Amino acid sequence: MKQVKRALLVWLALSGSTGALAQAQRSGGAPQAAPVAAANANAEARAASLAGRMTREEQLRYVHGYFPPMSKDRPADMIPSAGYVPGVPRLGIPTLRESDASLGVANQVEQRKGDTATALPASLALAASFDPDLAYRTGAMIGSEARAKTFNVLLAGGVNLTRDPWGGRTFEYLGEDPLLSGIMAGESIRGVQSNHIVSTVKHFALNPQETLRTTMNAQIGEADLRESDLLAFEIAIERGRPGSVMCSYNKVNGDWACENDFLLNRVLKEDWGYQGWVMSDWGAVHSTAKAANAGLDQQSGRELDTAMFFGKPLADAIAAGQVSPARLADMNRRILWGVTSTGLIDHPLPAAMQPIDYAAHARVAQEAAEKGSVLLKNDGGVLPLARTAKRIVLIGAHADVGVLSGGGSSQVRSVGGAPVEIPLSEGAASSFARVTWHASSPMAAIRAAAPQATVTYVDGRDPAAAAAAAKGADLAIVFAWQWRTEAQDIETLSLPEGQDATIDAVAGANKRTVVVLETGGPVLMPWLSKVPAVLQAWYPGQKGGEAIAGILFGSVNPSGRLPMTFPADATQAPRATIPGLAAMKASDAARKSGSTYGMVARDLSPDVPYAEGAAVGYRWFLRDGVKPLFPFGYGLSYASFRYSELRVEGGEQLRVSFDVTNTGKVAGADTPQVYATAGRREQPTERLVGFERVTLGPGETRRVSVAVDPRLVADYDVAGRRWQVAAGRYPVTVGHHAGDKALSGTATLSAVSVKP
Repeated sequence: MKQVKRALLVWLALSGSTGALAQAQRSGGAPQAAPVAAANANAEARAASLAGRMTREEQLRYVHGYFPPMSKDRPADMIPSAGYVPGVPRLGIPTLRESDASLGVANQVEQRKGDTATALPASLALAASFDPDLAYRTGAMIGSEARAKTFNVLLAGGVNLTRDPWGGRTFEYLGEDPLLSGIMAGESIRGVQSNHIVSTVKHFALNPQETLRTTMNAQIGEADLRESDLLAFEIAIERGRPGSVMCSYNKVNGDWACENDFLLNRVLKEDWGYQGWVMSDWGAVHSTAKAANAGLDQQSGRELDTAMFFGKPLADAIAAGQVSPARLADMNRRILWGVTSTGLIDHPLPAAMQPIDYAAHARVAQEAAEKGSVLLKNDGGVLPLARTAKRIVLIGAHADVGVLSGGGSSQVRSVGGAPVEIPLSEGAASSFARVTWHASSPMAAIRAAAPQATVTYVDGRDPAAAAAAAKGADLAIVFAWQWRTEAQDIETLSLPEGQDATIDAVAGANKRTVVVLETGGPVLMPWLSKVPAVLQAWYPGQKGGEAIAGILFGSVNPSGRLPMTFPADATQAPRATIPGLAAMKASDAARKSGSTYGMVARDLSPDVPYAEGAAVGYRWFLRDGVKPLFPFGYGLSYASFRYSELRVEGGEQLRVSFDVTNTGKVAGADTPQVYATAGRREQPTERLVGFERVTLGPGETRRVSVAVDPRLVADYDVAGRRWQVAAGRYPVTVGHHAGDKALSGTATLSAVSVKP
């Protein structure tokens, strides 16, 4: 059988999924691998040369970093942020200044006077846009702000798949599908690094829950892991070429992720040929020789670990023959590859903070909120709202002053400030200890959109008072919220603080009730049948109020699609409860020893078997015939779209093309999705194998073409260490969401083997 050239297939698959393939075909161009290969070779040579010129002391110093707020001997120029690694000035090796950055430059530990940053919406909103170009531009925006603030390593690129609906950090990630998550993360990383700074990709790997995150043991078979979470990382790394990979807190199949030879050496460095460095998460290191030999290249935030593992202990391990000098040189070479390949070494940081065009960046943040909001329901065309309304009542979620943000290390001190901050505890990192709203008032934006209307606000805490305020209004808009944060999972999918009762009461008082959800993941909606319209706004960032008003009044046509399945109830998930939560609650000692940053080891270490394997999210629901509340890929528009003229081609590569027509009366964007039923190793599952976001005017038609990466329809052959596409017939569908079969066809594929 003819061997398929993997690099070309990967490019075709990923680019074809996003429209770049069609652009290349129209221009007569083709992807050129030579410039990338030459740049890699140059970076590799420079990194090896620099590592070889470092003294042993310098090499030992560059493989561990400080956590500045807890560092006792802090240099004057050490920014009190996430991390700091002193450079080697005599060789031009830069100091690494690290900041959290999932949703913006999150310098949360100690705020420098007047230091704010642009706060993007939740990563779920970015994923919901299905817009790789937007992912690149938001990444580029964050990277430019980081450089202007004198940071050169961003702890960004979260790509962990959503396996359970209650994950505390779900809002920081990109949903449940490996293709979507990998493409969007890869483009975001590429955008960050366009500023000649380093982005990580994290958290490697299988780290989908926050409960006991520092001790849990994630259990899964290799083939299942390769076909799900690892595939998302693989695609993101291929596309984004991040300078660093951050390993996670948890164990994977018995070994800590940051000393896991299978993950770090075999998969990442051998199979994928990754050239950059592996940094630990803050507090995720447990050993010296084992970690170094298993592939960990740098200990991050050493003050948050139980011991200083790299540094003198590493020097002692080398002297004792437990770690080779060549391995220490390799650790440095890999760090320097990241520094060199991104251009960081040739583009030093400015000596002081630089001006930032916050107005331009705010427009990017608003675009992300607009494209990522998902219209879930719109019975009777209630939306867009008429600008002739005379009386509008807003209810709940501090909609008079701002929009909710998620908590944890991704929390951004946004431009405009925080009109509402609810403290939760004392003595913790500020981003973990408060629930924060960004200063983007939906009420102000709605008043601007409907200047003739009287717009009032009630807090919604009293259902009867909320219903009384809504009665007689032209329309009522209930803003509902649910807060999520790093270091803890939500314990229920229900809205907190009696909000379901408030929505129910308001819907009973006013038939024109719209619900806007500010949540970091799915919630239950027992009131869904009683309200005509629901908009999922996620955590919409510092321009969320303006984005929501634009969608409600029709100046923006909603185009987001769900990047995750919304279950009808918690029992539909693979696990109906959070593993380890009950035991943790029952242990007073465990609760007292906990830290809001999740750094202190607990006396509980649950095994968490992921029995669903590679059938993550919608694959699980479709395989078992379970009907969710809303499926993956679902979303409504003020336009309507029809698919036709399907063509399916097989052979050594699956290719699918079809027409998309806007049959509505207004311009809009649609994201047709291509699914294939694949997998011979176990029960076949429907898998997303391509998508393209298209913007069309009324009556306009466009041809969409997708070339499918063979890994998306293959089984992973553990014994052969390869992807194997079995010869045979593969059902293919094109739909508006997972499970939709607007168009159906069948491809006959040849047997193909693809080496990682």
